[in-house]
Amino acid sequence: MSAKFELNAEPREMQGTGASRRLRHAGKVPAVMYGAGKEAVNLAFEQHQIMHNLENETFHTSILTINTQDGAEQAILRDVQMHPFRALVLHMDLQRVSATEKIHIKVPLHFIGEDVAPGVKLQGGIVSHLVNEVDVTCLPSQLPEYLEVDLSHLNLHESVHISDIALPEGVEITMLAHGADDLAVASITAVRVVVEEEEAGEEAVTEEGAAEEAAEAPGEGEPSSE
Repeated sequence: MSAKFELNAEPREMQGTGASRRLRHAGKVPAVMYGAGKEAVNLAFEQHQIMHNLENETFHTSILTINTQDGAEQAILRDVQMHPFRALVLHMDLQRVSATEKIHIKVPLHFIGEDVAPGVKLQGGIVSHLVNEVDVTCLPSQLPEYLEVDLSHLNLHESVHISDIALPEGVEITMLAHGADDLAVASITAVRVVVEEEEAGEEAVTEEGAAEEAAEAPGEGEPSSE
């Protein structure tokens, strides 16, 4: 079950680029909340509160309680637009959720057992993370903060696939439910030792030395300095 986050929202009457700019200058984040068969509403949140929550990974995969002037509603974070080079949230999209309707949302993968995997500990391989998050479908009450991927049994050149991930009750991985390919999410591969480049470098040094010696040696028909 996801962590609990509660946000206080203000109604946002004015719309448009200029109104949103003025809100941001006042330390607010313009946002819209939609879904669950209700009309979309324009809201504003405190910038510092949103920035602080965004630093928490679970904020992105939690059911949020949004307190508005019309009461509390449950929602998930659908999109966040950030300033290209400043720590500033430009806009947020929130989607209302219903306790009886399934949602789909991306959750992060947490990899465990890497240090004890035979492919790493005994066979000298390294772990490659190929997928870092997956889209899941479930009821809001069943939404996990993350999914664990156990790598402790992997040997060299072996992989863990999406279908190998242990899922909580009521949770399914959306792409598999829709018949998509069973992608690898992590694998253990051999460490590549770059030998050819080193040998090429040594040959270049040897050839350079030989060329210098040839240049210093007296040419054919020339008297020796000795």
